Amino acid sequence: MKDTVIFITGAKGGLGIFVTQKFLATGATVVGASRHIAKEDFPAPNFVPLSVDFTQAAAVREAIESVVTRAGKLDVLVHVLGGFAGGAKVEDTDDATWEQMRDLNLTAAFYVLRAAIPHLRKSPRGRIIVVGSLTAAEPHAGLAAYVTFKLALTTLVRTVAVENKDAGLTANVILPGTMDTPANRKAMPNADFHKWLDPAKVADLALWLAGESAAHITGATIPIE
Repeated sequence: MKDTVIFITGAKGGLGIFVTQKFLATGATVVGASRHIAKEDFPAPNFVPLSVDFTQAAAVREAIESVVTRAGKLDVLVHVLGGFAGGAKVEDTDDATWEQMRDLNLTAAFYVLRAAIPHLRKSPRGRIIVVGSLTAAEPHAGLAAYVTFKLALTTLVRTVAVENKDAGLTANVILPGTMDTPANRKAMPNADFHKWLDPAKVADLALWLAGESAAHITGATIPIE
């Protein structure tokens, strides 16, 4: 993938680190974006850091344009960015939680997709890979905001797949179960970590979806646990 330009959102997160490292190992040019990120976070010659607030439409558009200006193209978008909050029933969910889950899990993805699709359509190997949530495949009490916007994210990506099939641009959603990340261990210290999903396996799946073997897979929701 040495001639491939890849944009990864949430590159410095618990899963994003694994995804970024996996794609860097292919020799591709990897632009890793998070709210706060630096070259030192991934000391590889093919890594480019980009600090972006993905809840701001103008900032996202500017980020995508800077990638294309610098690299000349964009081939793959891996959207890892997201957030989790829960614990309250619908009637007890406050505005702040609702808006946070909306912004991190749906609006940010919309902004990135809207800005990136015109460039990805020009690539002969255009790929969109989005990380959703297996939990959000079904309703769960106490997780209304999280589940609502993660489920909407899946619908958004599948719509993108339909709209861009003519260009050969694929769009797929990975649905991981609970992953073994530092944040999850901190949030659930009494859980059995050995039953959780290794983030490296999710990164492997993302890499496969970006490859030639997955060129004819689009609009899929792929569970992994």
